[in-house]
Amino acid sequence: MVKRNIVAVVVAVLFLTAITWFGIRSARPAKRALAGPIDARLASFINKPAPDFELTSLDGKSVKLSDYRGKAVVLNFWATWCGPCKIEMPWLVDLETKYQGQGLQIVGVSMDDLSKDKVQDFAKQMGLNYTVLMGKEAVGEQYGGVEGLPTTFYIDRSGKVIESVAGLISKSEIEANIKRALGNS
Repeated sequence: MVKRNIVAVVVAVLFLTAITWFGIRSARPAKRALAGPIDARLASFINKPAPDFELTSLDGKSVKLSDYRGKAVVLNFWATWCGPCKIEMPWLVDLETKYQGQGLQIVGVSMDDLSKDKVQDFAKQMGLNYTVLMGKEAVGEQYGGVEGLPTTFYIDRSGKVIESVAGLISKSEIEANIKRALGNS
C-alpha cells in the first residue's frame, strides 16, 4: 500500500511538472532570446553591404539605414520582453556616449508588436540615448529572419557588415566590434 502511494505521488509530480513546462513554453512569445555563436545565416552578411531599409523612429521621423553612410552603425534588433536585450541596453547607452564623437551611431530596432507609445515608454525607462525604430517583419527578413533576440549587426563607415551576432555577448566584445566598425583596430 505504501509503495502504491509513493508511485502515485511520483506520477502526480511528473504530470504536474510536464503540464507546467508545456504551459510556460506555450505562453512565451514566438521569438525567443538566443545566447549562442553566430550561425551560417548571419555569417552570410559579413563583408557584404548591409541591406537598406526605411522605418519610423519613435519621434515619428522616417529613417533609412543609408542615412548613416559615413558612420559606423550598430544595428541592434531587440524587444521589450527580451531579457538579454535589457542587459545589453545600458552597455549600448554607455558606448553610444563614448564613441558618438568618433562617428558611431547605434540604431535599435524594436521587433515588438506593441504600440509606438509603449515602446517609447520602455525606451525612456531604459534611458536609451540612441535612435530607436519601430521594426517590421519585412526588415527582419532582409537580415536573415532575425529568429532570436538580440541580433546585432556591426556596419562599417562604407555600409558593409563587418560582424553579426545572435544573442548576448559581453560589453567588451561589443566594444571591440564597435572599434572595428569605426576602423580603430
